[in-house]
Amino acid sequence: MLRLFLVFLLLSNVTFAQKLSRSDKDLIKYLQANVSFLASDSLEGRRAGTNGETLAADFISKKFKEIGLFPKGSSDSYFQPFAIIDGKKVGNLTFLSINNKVLIPEKDFFPLSNSANSTLIKSQISPSLTEKNQPWFLDLSDDLEENKTNPHFDINNLIQSKIVKAKEKGATSLILYNSNGIDDKIKFDIKDRQDLTLIPVIYLNKSAFVDNIKDLNASYDISFSIELQPNVRNSKNIIGFIDNSAPYTIVLGAHYDHLGYGEDGNSMIRTGEKSIHNGADDNASGTAALIELAFLLKKSKSKKYNYLFTAFSAEELGLNGSKFFVENPTIPLSSINYMINMDMVGRMNDSTKAITVGGYGTSPSWSSLFNAIENKSFTIKFDSSGTGPSDHTSFYRKDIPVLFFFTGLHTDYHKPSDDADKINYTGQLQIVKFINQLVLFSKSNEKFIFTKTREQQTSTSAKFSVSMGIMPDYTFSGNGVRVDGVSDNRPAKKAGILAGDVVKQLGEYQTSSVESYMQALSKFKKGDVTKVLIIRGTKEFEFQVIF
Repeated sequence: MLRLFLVFLLLSNVTFAQKLSRSDKDLIKYLQANVSFLASDSLEGRRAGTNGETLAADFISKKFKEIGLFPKGSSDSYFQPFAIIDGKKVGNLTFLSINNKVLIPEKDFFPLSNSANSTLIKSQISPSLTEKNQPWFLDLSDDLEENKTNPHFDINNLIQSKIVKAKEKGATSLILYNSNGIDDKIKFDIKDRQDLTLIPVIYLNKSAFVDNIKDLNASYDISFSIELQPNVRNSKNIIGFIDNSAPYTIVLGAHYDHLGYGEDGNSMIRTGEKSIHNGADDNASGTAALIELAFLLKKSKSKKYNYLFTAFSAEELGLNGSKFFVENPTIPLSSINYMINMDMVGRMNDSTKAITVGGYGTSPSWSSLFNAIENKSFTIKFDSSGTGPSDHTSFYRKDIPVLFFFTGLHTDYHKPSDDADKINYTGQLQIVKFINQLVLFSKSNEKFIFTKTREQQTSTSAKFSVSMGIMPDYTFSGNGVRVDGVSDNRPAKKAGILAGDVVKQLGEYQTSSVESYMQALSKFKKGDVTKVLIIRGTKEFEFQVIF
């Protein structure tokens, strides 16, 4: 689960029941067994698109089948596959040869990560000449030497300006190299979402340049092919259904993916050391709770609603699985009464005995429903917002009432130390039982009214004091920041920016990704006025925003 901060409202203060029934003890046993498997080293952190995630998905689907849930994924399966566009990679057709010697991609050379794809066959080139309609060699050493003490120097900005000038002077492609001993820190950026370069660009490593270009005034036969491809990871949601032939369905969900070895840069450990992040609380705890709720509701005699159980993947990458589901629902969205999300429900504090329930403001029906449950075994702190960094947000965006159950952040969050032996299984049991009561107490045939709430701000490495009031679409893989939602009475709304717009530039700062957008925001303060460049459909618009 992504980092979040919630504003809490204290509801009540009650005590735990002291004795556990045999059925409670059995339920705890199953919770512990399920969390222990999902958070075991053998699953290697359940990173989306890995074998560990597949093992977890098979385990969950097997549990759904044992319980008797009907498959409600794709093609009569429990699985709903989807693709994650995870940046770029150098394709197999990429090559560079100099005088018929084939160089090794990513060792001797690499295309710039935003290079245009292209092919050049047998062109006679002299590195010392810059002729029109020919590829050019370009040494970066003089610029590096000139700027070696300049703290504001940006090699990427320099390269982009060089490309523009070379194109204007007639170059058809560029081969960059650095004959200087200064480290230029140029590398292939798999997350690069900048616009494609005007001409193809290759970076030739210094050793490869020295070995193959002996005389700058000589001519060389140069051939190359640049093929950049999207780096695709295949993931899947797991979906089971209890069909009671009711008019409305209650969705219960939890994400089952976690961080793997921290490869995606979302670990709280910054040492660079690769360790398995088992994610017992985040979110094996919510997944285990989902399985047990499926068991309890399957054996229940209540037929007031249908129940859809959804284990989402790729939540840690930006709610990809839940976003895919609401855009490709396996039941009509109009039939969904509400959605309950369980994310990090395994660390209830035995001293405070408190949990947080988000989404309380998404329907006026929540108040009476919560008040109807008298046997509360913990303190509930309510947060009204229907948005936040977990999968309920995807449903809220479709005007569906939501609840978000959460036992709080802790020092093991997004660290390898989030292990199964630290879970409070008795507390987890109480949450499962409470949600079961909440669902069974819901009035028959009652369609909950949806109400909009304030927005939660997601976290970033940038520090900023202003906000446009947009919710970025974290699943968008194109150049820019696609707007998933716009908050009322905030700068973006007042300026006329709409959901679906793609923000390309904020003031003078390019916003090719969510992170670069957040970095751009950090440059502004309250009261500043700036222009925002957006793409709406196929047209470009400019808006003025006042922070």
